[in-house]
Amino acid sequence: MEGHANNRARLDGLRAAQYDWDETGLRAALDGISAPDAVFRLAHPFGDMTGPSAFHDNALAVLKAAWPDIERRDWIVMAGEDENGIEWVGCGGHFVGTFLNPFLEIPPTGHLAHMRFHEFYRFENGRIIEMQALWDIPEVMMQAGAWPMVPSLGREFCIPGPASGDGLIREARDPARSAASQQLIIDMLNHMKRHPSQGGPEVMEMPRFWHPRMNWYGPAGIGTGRGIEGFRNWHQIPFLNGMPNRGSKVAEITYHFFGDNDYAAVTGWPNMIQTISHDGWLGIPPLGKEITMRSLDFWRGENGLIRENWVMVDLLHMYDQIGIDVFARLREFNKRRVIGN
Repeated sequence: MEGHANNRARLDGLRAAQYDWDETGLRAALDGISAPDAVFRLAHPFGDMTGPSAFHDNALAVLKAAWPDIERRDWIVMAGEDENGIEWVGCGGHFVGTFLNPFLEIPPTGHLAHMRFHEFYRFENGRIIEMQALWDIPEVMMQAGAWPMVPSLGREFCIPGPASGDGLIREARDPARSAASQQLIIDMLNHMKRHPSQGGPEVMEMPRFWHPRMNWYGPAGIGTGRGIEGFRNWHQIPFLNGMPNRGSKVAEITYHFFGDNDYAAVTGWPNMIQTISHDGWLGIPPLGKEITMRSLDFWRGENGLIRENWVMVDLLHMYDQIGIDVFARLREFNKRRVIGN
C-alpha cells in the first residue's frame, strides 16, 4: 500500500510542472521520474516514443505550441497493482488552453479549448518504464468545427470528474476495498461478453452491476450515455451490431486491471480484437476487417454498483487500420477555411 502511495506522489512534480507549464521544471520532472529507455505510447498519430526527451519534444511541445497558455487539470489519480503484481498509476483529466495555433493541422479557434487525457504509468523500482496515454484529439476537432467523420450518437460535452469529488484526495488505499472494486469490474465485463453469443441483453445482467443513474463518458466521436438505456442506445447496440464477435479473442490480449478504494481501471495496448463484419457502428460498412482497439478506462463504484465510467478509445487509430486517413479528410474539409476565423 505504501508503495502505491509513493508512486502517486512521484507523479506530483510532473503533474504540477504541467499546470503552469514551466519548461525547465517539466523536463527536469520527466527526467527525474522516467527510466532513460522508458517507452511512451500515445494515441494516433503520435505513436510510440522512447525516452522522456522524445515524449516532450514530439508530443508535449507540439501541444504547447498550439495552446501557449496550456495547463493540466487532473480529476482522477489512482494507483494499484495488476494480477501479476505490476505497479500502475492512472491519471485522468483535461488539458486546457487558448487555441491560438494549429494543432495536428486542426485549425485554431482563438478560444479556450479542452482535450481529455487518460494516462497509465507503469512503475518499476520507483521509475516510469512505460506510459500508455490517449488524448481525445477528435474532441479538439469538434471544438474547431473540423470533425470530418460521422456525428456522435451520444452527448458531446466537456467530461466532468467524479461526482463524489474524491478523484484526487481520498482515504488511504485499502487493499481489500481496492480488490473488491477491481473484481466488480472484471465480473461485469465477463457478463457483458456473454451477449450476443450466449443470448440477448438479459444475459449481461446489467442492473446487477450498474447504478440506474450511471454515466458512461465515452470518447468524442461516440459521446456520453446516461443510464443503462443511454449506454446501450448510444454505444453498445451500434458497437455490437457492427462487431458481434467482440470478446472472442481475449486469450490474445493482455489486460492490466487495478483498483484504488472505490476506483478501478484497465489498460492494454491493445485490449480489444474484433472484426467489423456488419453495418451499424460509426457509419462504417461491413468490411470484414479485423481491428485492434486501445481503450483506457476508469470506473467509480458506489454502494457496490458502478456509478461512473470514463472511457477513452483511440478512434483515429481504428480509422487508420481500415484505410481512412482522418487528417486527410480534415484537410479537405477545411482547405478553404481562413485559419483563426
